Amino acid sequence: MSDQTQLKQKDPTVTVEHITEQFSPNDLNDLCDATDAAIEDGGGFGWVEIPQRETLESYWRGVITAPTRDLFVARLDGVICGTTQLMLPPKNNEAQGHTVQLTTNFVAPWARGYGLAKMLLEEVEKHCLAEGYAVINLDVRETMARAIEVYEGMGYQQFGLHPYSVRAKGETIQSRYYYKVINPSFFE
Repeated sequence: MSDQTQLKQKDPTVTVEHITEQFSPNDLNDLCDATDAAIEDGGGFGWVEIPQRETLESYWRGVITAPTRDLFVARLDGVICGTTQLMLPPKNNEAQGHTVQLTTNFVAPWARGYGLAKMLLEEVEKHCLAEGYAVINLDVRETMARAIEVYEGMGYQQFGLHPYSVRAKGETIQSRYYYKVINPSFFE
């Protein structure tokens, strides 16, 4: 019996948290492993090939220090297995200060099936409401059927297509663009 099968047979602990401080070495390693798995599965949020570990570590450390990024991680039995990030509007953009962009949203293939993608989105939405944002925007490759299903199931509305958005492994992949109004009273 594989480790993955054994894991799915028990009731794991699943959590989502907002990360505001640098990672422990174990958490950074887990995050890089999960990122590698997501890239290998075709959902590498920009990466097509798995980068060197040093590049990934530097990327994730940078996310934590970026003032215009908020990082959320999903854990399965304490192991980081997925993330999502919010790209916050710059302070000088008053006209769009009510919107955030969701990006780098993934759950590693070995951790799917526990509702973590939905939990990540719910936590992000709750955080955005508390911070005074009214709209979440995102884009997703058309080939990511399960992610599209999750977004649409949670009320995200498609508003556009970009036929030349992604180029990966010699193929052009269309992306879908979505938004969700999380605070309708903002517009009243």
